[in-house]
Amino acid sequence: MRTDTLPPVIRLADYTPTAWLVDRAALTVRLDPKATEVTTTLSMRPNPSVAWGPLVLDGEELELLRAEVDGVDVRAHLTVTGTGLSLPDSHLPDGPFTWTTVTRCNPAANTSLDGLYMSNRMYCTQCEAEGFRKITYYPDRPDVMARFSVRIEGDAPIMLSNGNPVASGPGWAEWEDPWPKPAYLFALVAGDLVKVEDRFTTRSGREVTLQIWVRPGDETRCDFAMDALKRSMRWDEDVYGREYDLDLFMIVAVDDFNMGAMENKGLNIFNSKFVLASPQTATDMDFERIEAIIAHEYFHNWTGNRITCRDWFQLCLKEGLTVFRDQQFTADMRSEPVKRIADVKALRARQFREDAGPLAHPVRPEEYIEINNFYTATVYEKGAEVIRMLRLIVGEAGYAAALDLYFDRHDGQACTIEDWLTVFEDATGHDLAQFKLWYSQAGTPRVAVEEAFADGTYTLTFRQTVPPTPNQPDKRPMVIPITYGLLDRSGTEVAAGMVTLDSAETKVSIPLPERPVPSLLRGFSAPVRLDHSMSAEDRAHILAHDTDPFNRWEAARVAALDIVVAGGRPDQVFLDGMAAVLSDEGLDPAFRALVLTPPAVAEVSAHVAAQGGVVDPQALYEACGTLARAIAVHVQDRCASMRAALTVPGPYQPDAAAAGRRALSGQVLALQSRLDPGPAREAFAAADNMTEQLTALTCLVRAGAGADALAAFEDQWQHDRLVMDKWFAVQATFTPPDQAVDTVTALTDHPAFDWKNPNRFRSLLGAFAAGNAAGFHAPGGGGYALLADWLIRLDPVNPQTTAGLAGAFETWRWYDAERQMLMSDALERVASQPTLSKDTGEIVGRIRAA
Repeated sequence: MRTDTLPPVIRLADYTPTAWLVDRAALTVRLDPKATEVTTTLSMRPNPSVAWGPLVLDGEELELLRAEVDGVDVRAHLTVTGTGLSLPDSHLPDGPFTWTTVTRCNPAANTSLDGLYMSNRMYCTQCEAEGFRKITYYPDRPDVMARFSVRIEGDAPIMLSNGNPVASGPGWAEWEDPWPKPAYLFALVAGDLVKVEDRFTTRSGREVTLQIWVRPGDETRCDFAMDALKRSMRWDEDVYGREYDLDLFMIVAVDDFNMGAMENKGLNIFNSKFVLASPQTATDMDFERIEAIIAHEYFHNWTGNRITCRDWFQLCLKEGLTVFRDQQFTADMRSEPVKRIADVKALRARQFREDAGPLAHPVRPEEYIEINNFYTATVYEKGAEVIRMLRLIVGEAGYAAALDLYFDRHDGQACTIEDWLTVFEDATGHDLAQFKLWYSQAGTPRVAVEEAFADGTYTLTFRQTVPPTPNQPDKRPMVIPITYGLLDRSGTEVAAGMVTLDSAETKVSIPLPERPVPSLLRGFSAPVRLDHSMSAEDRAHILAHDTDPFNRWEAARVAALDIVVAGGRPDQVFLDGMAAVLSDEGLDPAFRALVLTPPAVAEVSAHVAAQGGVVDPQALYEACGTLARAIAVHVQDRCASMRAALTVPGPYQPDAAAAGRRALSGQVLALQSRLDPGPAREAFAAADNMTEQLTALTCLVRAGAGADALAAFEDQWQHDRLVMDKWFAVQATFTPPDQAVDTVTALTDHPAFDWKNPNRFRSLLGAFAAGNAAGFHAPGGGGYALLADWLIRLDPVNPQTTAGLAGAFETWRWYDAERQMLMSDALERVASQPTLSKDTGEIVGRIRAA
């Protein structure tokens, strides 16, 4: 499909309720790899708020074998297309009726991993956003909520679905979900699985059975996931007052999955990489991500399932809120400052780039061609930042009161952003009309700051602008909360507070005896770009004395970015600051590791582009290396003793304290390796856990000295699919840029490169495009051509993964004319494919239009 023949645009303004509602949905699914039959019986009734109309149901890739209204065959009166069917209202009764269909689908041929598909001989479903229509004809939209009962028949030893089990026998199992849900939350899994089981007692005294289902042999790697689940359940009770509402909660680990995980009611389906973990096979970051994603999907039980979104334009209502909740959870489980820094780093790397390019869209989009393309950093991460700001503005008590009202008022409903904000206005008395612009205006606001001090008064002037974005050239001022502190020359905090910007210019004046050093946007209180000129001395003062950990890290980050842009040669003040942080045992080791980490090429590229410059990836790669080596030289005398002091005694534990010590030790090893790969070779040989082994391997590959370690790692882990993903990713990300294209090309021919598996494809091609900026953008365009070749190959098989990877080209306007031409040529090749999917066609079309 060419991008000039894309399907119609779907617009928020065109939303209309469905004419027919579903009270109950009963499915009998007779499993067969190539010919699964689904008998669907729907108890339907007219929607009293909508005019009488035809019955319109969604359906794709289905063979219709039977269709009846109250037992009467209506196939002769149907209009059936490739996207659904319709029955004229003249063939419908005046009131409620029973709709019955028998359909057939082919799970084995469904490589899109959307709907009902096969994953290594296991049946699996993924129905968000619109996959249920590949299982049966149905009003596949989130505002149609029904109670589901499911009977599964087949030869699979284990057959699971939503809700509670009600009966089973040889070759069949029946499930009942007592809670109404939209079709996107339907789930079915069947195959050869084993379970790890535990119990959880809710605060009201109910006992809930917890089960994690995995392939035989993986059950020894579920302990951490189970513990994370139990902690998530307790936290949601303690912090949000939300108790689980079924007798059974299940997680299933699936190898082939487009997403990280899915919150289907009572039966969460997970990408196996976010369930399975052991000290030998998973890194500290893997453990933290498993903890966060399990929490996220569990929290959806209330913020997404019990209260869902009216339509897909409201996706941020469930995702932004649930991301914010999982961020809170991780901050409570681990280090709040380190978590905040990590979240902001991710936001700037992904969402700020999205906001500044051709794929920019509001937190609540106004139109789309393919909804799968809007599971974005803007909807998720910026959506969470909007809720964080809302909580800051109304206060913790106001936020808690509003959430209680939200759950009480809207339980069992499909809601909108208007419903959400009205709850806050009713609970707190705040007028949020202007704040609502955060949901409708795309782009990252820029806040310019000027300082003045005269006659004992210190004045800060803030000027905000919101840049033009596609289809939104003119913007109104936003509500922007700026938290701040002021430090005197001794480092004492002399003032602190919050100023809320709601106009183009805002001033705040404070009487002080001398000009202070300002610490602005503390805790990153709003997702904005802060344009504030500070001297190197003032930044060093913030790094040394500020009480806000985020701004201490930010001071070091901005200084490092400026140094890299200038060529990478730091001054003595900066180097002494880094050495002081390294040696300060009063600081969290994880925080020290973050401060000491030099910026990556992609981060500096975004910084240069934001200032209107032209990005030279090779020059930035060299400058980043120059800075890292300068830091390494400055601290080299203390590195060995520092790493020895950071050794964690006893067996491996994935807790925050031990992980922080390993993080700092790993960063010190990375500095050592800039000068000599010897310590990394020793660390690789001595490692007894994946965190330390992979850290050492990364250091060696980046130094161009990893051949032996890569071979040893492959030999050790060739039979572990998740660990081998790391092997591919390390090479794609850290191979020096002059060798990267050849290395990645060679790896696509490796026997273990299963390009149809999303994890494996992303671990190689995705890691290369996103993580090796200098290699991907190497002169000659080899990286662009390589990625385009694979996008063209993958698109007919898995459009969702293809569309996600196509976003690697969104920054093409950052670069020189030669690179722009080469990227444009690569995009044109993708766009010219005659059967291009609407997923990929939409992304490529928007990028090319920039």
